[in-house]
Amino acid sequence: MPAAATKTAAATKTAAATKTAATLIVTQRRSGNGSDKRQLDTLRSLGLRRIGHAVEVRDCPQARGMLHAVRHLVEVQEGK
Repeated sequence: MPAAATKTAAATKTAAATKTAATLIVTQRRSGNGSDKRQLDTLRSLGLRRIGHAVEVRDCPQARGMLHAVRHLVEVQEGK
């Protein structure tokens, strides 16, 4: 029985960590016109559609890498 309880506690802990994960607020500030296809795809993957559009992104290494690739087109602020 204790093993089952441990698995449940671990699953609950993981779910709680996901809900309280740090986030970043990303706003597109410059146009993607003239950017290469990889940068346009990165903007779309971040959920950005137009200048002035802001999205909330989970703060993780993958998101940080995408933001680094388009850092000249976006503005990043700390989220919740």
